[in-house]
Amino acid sequence: MGTGAMFLETDSLRPQWRWLLALGIVMGALGLTALVIMPAATLGTILVLGWLLVVSGIAEMVQVFRVRRWGGLFLHVIGGILGVLIGLLVITRPLVGAMASTLLFASFFAVIGLFWLIAAVRLKFPKWGWALFDGVITLGLGILLWVSWPVSALWFLGLTVGVSLILRGWSYLMFALAIRNLATAVPIPIRRAA
Repeated sequence: MGTGAMFLETDSLRPQWRWLLALGIVMGALGLTALVIMPAATLGTILVLGWLLVVSGIAEMVQVFRVRRWGGLFLHVIGGILGVLIGLLVITRPLVGAMASTLLFASFFAVIGLFWLIAAVRLKFPKWGWALFDGVITLGLGILLWVSWPVSALWFLGLTVGVSLILRGWSYLMFALAIRNLATAVPIPIRRAA
């Protein structure tokens, strides 16, 4: 998208800048709340995930009746049953779900961080120090989650949700202020070559 087209789109958003500002403030406040009550935010996140799994499992089972003559019907049946069962397990035991999720994230961060470390040192592409930094921080986070597990299961998801909401809220806030301060778009006539 060219600069002119983007400028015209933000011009149409200008009357909505107050709503974007309010959205940013609300998201930031929710993020701060999640940071203050991290264990509750973690359990809330896990419960939402559990319900999403149950609903997706039910939708998968409904799909079974729509494609009953298809050769891959078994995949829908298994997906639906697993979605409902795992979702119900997470809903009825949210702390166990948070513990399992934290272990998965710890493993992911440790493997990805180690990969970035090795790739940065071996390839030494331009500005490879940033990839090395990314690898060190990501690996460190993975190790931190592993070492402090199961206690990390109480705060990790709440922390990530809180930080994410704060950053998203700040982005909306800055976007709203930028839109408010933009000058009105003035169409520039295009001269054709004679």
